[in-house]
This record gives sequence, C-alpha cells and structure tokens, in this order.
Amino acid sequence: MRKIVTLGEIMLRLSTHAGERLWQSDQLTMHYGGGEANVGISLSHFGHDVYFVSKVPDNALGRGVNRHLQSHGVHTNYLLTGGERLGTYYLESGVGERNAKVTYDRKYSSFSTLKMEDLNLEEIFHDATLFHVSGITLALSPTLRELTLLALKKAKEKGIKTSFDFNYRATLWSQKEASQAIKPLLPYLDICFCGELDAIHLLSIEEAEDSLSETERLEYYYDRIKEMYPNIQYMSSTFRHVISASVNMLQGNLYVDGNLYQSKVHHIDQIVDRVGGGDAFAAGVLHGIVNQSSLQQIISFATAASALKHTVHGDCNTFSEKEILEFIDNGIGKIVR
Repeated sequence: MRKIVTLGEIMLRLSTHAGERLWQSDQLTMHYGGGEANVGISLSHFGHDVYFVSKVPDNALGRGVNRHLQSHGVHTNYLLTGGERLGTYYLESGVGERNAKVTYDRKYSSFSTLKMEDLNLEEIFHDATLFHVSGITLALSPTLRELTLLALKKAKEKGIKTSFDFNYRATLWSQKEASQAIKPLLPYLDICFCGELDAIHLLSIEEAEDSLSETERLEYYYDRIKEMYPNIQYMSSTFRHVISASVNMLQGNLYVDGNLYQSKVHHIDQIVDRVGGGDAFAAGVLHGIVNQSSLQQIISFATAASALKHTVHGDCNTFSEKEILEFIDNGIGKIVR
C-alpha cells in the first residue's frame, strides 16, 4: 500500500429527483462530495493508503464527513475541525436535453479558513508517494492559493510525485484569476489533468488550426504545454460528447513523452449520476502511474473507472480495481455469475 495525500474541500450535496426543478422540490437527496475527496476515495478502493487533508465544522455535518470518509477507508488524521459551516451545493438533475445545474452555497466555509500554520506538512508528507490537489481549492481564497503552492513545493522537496487537476469552475472565479493562480504551480507538477479549453483560456496558448481533428488538436496543445513546462511528465483528459443528459460518449487521453494514448470510446447510456466522473478518471490515471502500469493499461482502466462511476448515485466511485478489470474483460450489460 502506497501513501497518497489529497487536499481539498468536501461539501454537502443536496440533489433533486429526476424530473424536478430545484425551486419546486420539497425533498432532496443528501451526499457528501468534493473533487479531491472523491479522488481519494477511489484510490482507497483501489488499495492505496489515502489521507485527506481538509477542515470541517465541529458539528453533526462535520462528523458526517468523518464517517463518510472512514467508511470508504480514507484516513482522517488530518481532517481538522473549526470554522462555522460546511460548504453546500445543490444539484438540479438533468434529463434529456435539459442540462444538470449546480448552485453553490460555500462562501465562508470551514475549509476556506484553513491556513498554512494549521498543517504540519512534514508529518503529512512523511513516506508519501503522491500528492493531489485541484484548481477548485485555489478558487476558494488567496490564502489557499498560497498554501497549495507551498504544499506542492514541499512535496517536490521530499521527492513526492505531484498531481494537479485544473478543474476550472466559471461560477467560482474568472479565467484571468484562474490563470494567474495556476501558472505559478505548473513548474512543480509531475502530473496534470487539463484539456483544450484550459490550454487556450488559462495558459494563453494559440488556438490550433480548425482543419485538425480533435485528437490532433489535443496533441498540439499538449506539445505546447510540454515545451513550456518540461517537468510535467503526464497530461491527461477526456473527450466527452454529450448526446443528452442521460447518454454520453467518453474517451480517455494520456500524453507521455510526446505520445498520446487513448482508450476505447465508452457509450454510456442511461447515466445515473455524472458528478464525480472526472474524479474517478483522475484516480484511475493516478492509480496506474503509482503502480507503474503500461500507459495503454492506465488510460483504459481510468476511462472504464469513469464509465462505471456514471452508473451509481453520489459523488464518489465505489468500484474496486478487480471490479473495473472485470468490467473491461466482460463487456457491457452481461450478468456475471
């Protein structure tokens, strides 16, 4: 078991039932979730020793977060208590051609008050193999931007692999703010989850020619990023083609040493819950990198993990490595006896 550390906010999610608008709902379904926590939970189910660093209020909801993480095997040694509230978000479920919609209620959350002096990074990073964080954390406060940069520098000093998911959320901050916060981190990264729009709008890379295919455009952007930041060893993203809120086509991409590896295209029909699909994908990539799997195996496994996440309610992926490999081997829709 390898020690993996993730840092981020975990929130309370309240979801409508399919076919209901948020403003007309009188019953909501409750889950806990957040990008880095979701990644950590997946990695725990894959057999890794995962520690989640965050801050929650000292109340029933904070204790619920602790129970949720521990129920998935994630260590909560560095789950601090303090502040006044747990961040919340509301999910209006999409149906057919109607998109799902997220409404955040996370200002002044406990996590947003986290400071560098609250954390003992020497202890947190002791014997760690990997550190993962995302752009959502950067968006929450200037203090968290500083903390994230210092944590990445510390991890690199200790020889720990570093991973960052751009995870841009337009409702949290502007492209200009995100760009200014993300660029200083990039020299300290080994693994980066980003796509075409990130390259154009957050890294100011000139747009690729329209005549290029989707795959060729992605290769162009990854080539440019690699030229700018040669320290980044792995870049990864997905192609998602939305047919409806219930039907998507998903393909994974992994770029290493100038070569792009791609998964098969997954036709995901009757999506149960799309939230957390990207986190499941990221966890699959990180799992393969830490285990030194072949590059094609990494991207095939990660995309399959994401496809399976779409079939369960809640933010986090609950499938084990064995179950994902069986899914890859057995195909779609069979009864496994």
